[in-house]
Amino acid sequence: MTRWFEDIVIDEVFDLGTHTFSEEEIVRFGRLYDPQYFHVDKETASHSHFGGIVASGWHTVCVGHRKMVDALFAEEERLRGLGKEPGVSGPSPGVNSMEFRAPVRPGDSVRYTLVVTNKRPSNSIPGWGLLFNTLEARNQHGEIVYHAELVGFSKLRDYRMPLRLRALMVLARVPVIGKALRRGT
Repeated sequence: MTRWFEDIVIDEVFDLGTHTFSEEEIVRFGRLYDPQYFHVDKETASHSHFGGIVASGWHTVCVGHRKMVDALFAEEERLRGLGKEPGVSGPSPGVNSMEFRAPVRPGDSVRYTLVVTNKRPSNSIPGWGLLFNTLEARNQHGEIVYHAELVGFSKLRDYRMPLRLRALMVLARVPVIGKALRRGT
């Protein structure tokens, strides 16, 4: 989230927007990245248990991720427009769970939302916090087609490194002391 860790509100829903999946797009993505018959071969897919072409789950994920990154940039612009300094979002240490609950078919319009469900300061990276997020995608019928539990980093605005840690960082730059610190002696 392009807000400072301190400004993130738990359970706030971020509407990331809608994407309509076309058959051409589904087949193109399938051929490039997931060439299974039910993503690329209309004839064979029509006889499968899906009853036709369906989007790759990874296609659904990639569109959602793009929507999320676009929303981060838009939030940064919005905050700058208000004369505020946006926060700094960091990388993701991982995905805790991911489910593809229903197939995405040609013509489906899928709406993506992101909710920060919890947060805490990082235990291992000073000055950063962890955000626990739910990313969900629903088709035009309200069915959940994709659900994921994601973790991401967000920088703390008011963080000041403790004196002990700053001193260790300075000492680590001194060749002999740095070598000893790296060895753990």
